[in-house]
Amino acid sequence: MKKFHLMALVLGVSLLVFLIWKIGPAALWHDFYLLGWGLVPFILMEGVVKIFHTVAWRQCLTHPHSSLPFSRLYNIDLAGGAINYFTPTATVGGEVVKGMLLAAEHQGPGAATGVIINKLSYALSQFATALIGSLIVIRQISLPAYGYWALLAGNLFLGAGLAGFLIVQYQGKLGAALRWLATRLRLESLKRTVAYITEIDQDLRQFYRDNPRGLWASIGWHLTGFVVSMLKTWYFLSLFTNDNFTTAAAVWLLATWLDLLVFFIPLEIGLQESIRVMVFSVLGFTTALGLTYGIALRLEQIFWGVAGLGVYWAIMPDSRTKAVPTGEG
Repeated sequence: MKKFHLMALVLGVSLLVFLIWKIGPAALWHDFYLLGWGLVPFILMEGVVKIFHTVAWRQCLTHPHSSLPFSRLYNIDLAGGAINYFTPTATVGGEVVKGMLLAAEHQGPGAATGVIINKLSYALSQFATALIGSLIVIRQISLPAYGYWALLAGNLFLGAGLAGFLIVQYQGKLGAALRWLATRLRLESLKRTVAYITEIDQDLRQFYRDNPRGLWASIGWHLTGFVVSMLKTWYFLSLFTNDNFTTAAAVWLLATWLDLLVFFIPLEIGLQESIRVMVFSVLGFTTALGLTYGIALRLEQIFWGVAGLGVYWAIMPDSRTKAVPTGEG
């Protein structure tokens, strides 16, 4: 896997260099000159987006984790996002870190279930936007017949997977396979793991029983965060053109849908920028503006990723202190 990640990184950087050379450094510099200090609000607006995603996450938490100060949850979410961005773990490593930091605040299965439910909530929100992005593809791009079938099959496959994940959570069956295995292997280490996952399953069932609207409220807040991301795109375009919010929403939706196809590539270097170039071109903008947007987005991600790492190292000492056993019992 390390070789794959290294090769993907080298190819991504090469692709980015090729894009800059092909489009022209002069054209890129011209657009960045027009962007100017407008880049700063563009980057900082992502902090507002993260507020809505943190509110969405809170809807997935149970007491006592749901009673944590909002600033603490925001920092934990920021730290997890940084781990997801800088490590090739396909958005899994950051969720583990978030669960660990939550558990350091209060022990119990609620830390894990809050992360698991929010992961489903965010994925369902992304799926909703992917469907809209697919419609934009159909309207804006002429595809061969197999292309439309591929779109349909991809959306059906993703939707079925998410529906299955929801059912498994709702019924508390995450550990079903491990429980079945434990009855046959009778390994002590496996029994401990099964006992912990069973606690999580029980907590999941209780969440959906006691808070049936929690997941849908979380999805609503995530979607609100996506709308703010569209506003951020609209702000970017307003510095260059007079296009309306609908155009900005189309840019964001189509690019986000394409991003879902390459989420496993570390950092998506080169690919993320290529996707923006293609989307801007399809929607009638210059390729230089698409690359400018892609690089601005990259700078935003680096800024918040570094900030998240700083937060992570700042709150880790507290986490370790709170997690130290008292020796009682």
